Amino acid sequence: MSILTLEGVVKRYDMKPLLEGVTFSLEPSEKMGVIGPNGSGKTTLLRIIAGVEPADEGRVWRSNDARIAYLPQQPAFDETMSVLDAVFDQGDPVMRRLHDYEEAVSLLNASGGMDEALIERVSDLGHELEVAGGWELEAHAEAILGRLGITDTAALVGTLSGGQRKRVAMARALILRPDLLILDEPTNHLDAETIAWLESYLARMTSALLLVTHDRYFLDRVTNNMLELERGRTHRFQGNYSYYLEKKAEREEQRATEEQKRQGLMRQELAWLRRGAKARTTKQKARVDRAHALLDAPREAAEKELKVSAASSRLGNKVFDLAGISKAYDDQILIADFSHTFEKGDRIGIIGPNGTGKTTLLDIIAGAVQPDAGVVDRGQTVVLGYYDQESRALKDDLRAIEYIKEVAEVVKTADGDVITAGQMMERFLFPPATQYAYIASLSGGERRRLYLLHLLMGAPNVLLLDEPTNDFDLPTLIALEHYLDAFDGCLIVVSHDRYFLDRTVEHIFSFEEEGRIKAYPGNYAAYLEQRGRADREAAAAAKKKVETATPEKEKPRDEPRPRKLSYKERLEFEALETRIAEAEQRKAQLAADLETYATDFARIQTLYEELGTLDRQLELDLERWAELGELAQ
Repeated sequence: MSILTLEGVVKRYDMKPLLEGVTFSLEPSEKMGVIGPNGSGKTTLLRIIAGVEPADEGRVWRSNDARIAYLPQQPAFDETMSVLDAVFDQGDPVMRRLHDYEEAVSLLNASGGMDEALIERVSDLGHELEVAGGWELEAHAEAILGRLGITDTAALVGTLSGGQRKRVAMARALILRPDLLILDEPTNHLDAETIAWLESYLARMTSALLLVTHDRYFLDRVTNNMLELERGRTHRFQGNYSYYLEKKAEREEQRATEEQKRQGLMRQELAWLRRGAKARTTKQKARVDRAHALLDAPREAAEKELKVSAASSRLGNKVFDLAGISKAYDDQILIADFSHTFEKGDRIGIIGPNGTGKTTLLDIIAGAVQPDAGVVDRGQTVVLGYYDQESRALKDDLRAIEYIKEVAEVVKTADGDVITAGQMMERFLFPPATQYAYIASLSGGERRRLYLLHLLMGAPNVLLLDEPTNDFDLPTLIALEHYLDAFDGCLIVVSHDRYFLDRTVEHIFSFEEEGRIKAYPGNYAAYLEQRGRADREAAAAAKKKVETATPEKEKPRDEPRPRKLSYKERLEFEALETRIAEAEQRKAQLAADLETYATDFARIQTLYEELGTLDRQLELDLERWAELGELAQ
């Protein structure tokens, strides 16, 4: 039975149809990616499905008992709400108990663990959680919060950055364990390691998923269905993103073949009509009517494609020379004694966790921020194009074409043509009507595209791109990648998009601990391979060191004492022992049932699914039990 069904859904804006007769269904185990150009209605479709926005026509049916979680691009919270409330206060009774338990434990820890009333309340809530089966949810919540880097649950949402809010909203959605999870650009503001974890988590998840993202690796590895939005209508593909690309190419070839046949028929009919066909018989009259019908039939307009084509200025041998650069904020070292000579033809990707200083490094190179120490020497022929995350150079009070004409009235393209600013805007998919719209009224994707055009109009020969994939649709990303293929200047890009990095860069700068920046040759895939090899070698060296370590009595006396279990962890440890024992008993029962119902295919399939889920949870429980057991000893 479908968990979600849409029938004939229509949505209009300013009397113009955005969605026209959208019809599809989603099964409980399906993971569907929604793709289409900016402005095609992807976010609107998700909002309608989530119940945030109504459809103008049509029907949206959701399973009555299904739990649905929706993560929008820009999560909205009460500014005075704590992170704890934002994550756990969701109306679900077990989640409510877990919220109260976490709050009580936090207060107990703050009191030094000596408040008798709080100890009793923690104990009572722990018992309620055990009765409601909430310890599994608690362990799940702790794991999710940890992987998303959410440590201070007492902080107010109003004090968080946009990226931190996105992580809180993500935790809220994942902890609920919904039957249908709806995600709109979940990878924005996440670093590559967190994206890789989320990708793995969603791939293992057994519930239904509806996803909009520009991350092509993410789509390929998580989804098993693709829904393409094209001119308000949908096309469904039973496979991942790679399968979609293959079938999309086949469909385009078929369309081209059909149009070629149509053109041939039209030429034949035109020739027949021009010979002076006489419509004196019924047969001749019918052919004349068919000829006119063929000629008058509306042609399907070709989908417009973004054309990124702009010339760059001549660049000499000297680009940027950074010597001994250091930068710190509030005693946090972001960059420590970094030196590098950037040269013409360099294609460098910069990666690292959020807040480590990647944008700061670009700002220093661009001259927007001064280093605490060190020198930045810039070549005389450098024409810098800096595409920053916030699009700070946009001017909301200008019309789009006025903003572009600030750079130039005419521009020379890469193939040598000279065109007007308006013609260049049309190549960037800004029709004349949109060209005269105020920038403040443009969508997020249109603003970013306009900002990119403004940058390229200046014919830069050094490009600094800070998270360029945010808010771009897939067609725009592909067009940008093709432009960068032919770009012969110096490219420095900060991005969490692994596909984009693999596609565009040849060296990786990784922000390590304490502001160190380490260089790795190759693209992002090569970096992962090198890091994996280094981690394996480090693990082998550590194991060898342990095996050859001095006896316990010879170890230094000032070695730190191991941490003890907290009260909360003791309760969790006891609950895990009970749950593991019950799981082992259930596994034995399932093994017996598999033998008993060996000829009942439907029953066998159900038993195997339960056994798989049980094994996965048991593995997590055993891992956590072992971790707590070490502390208990």
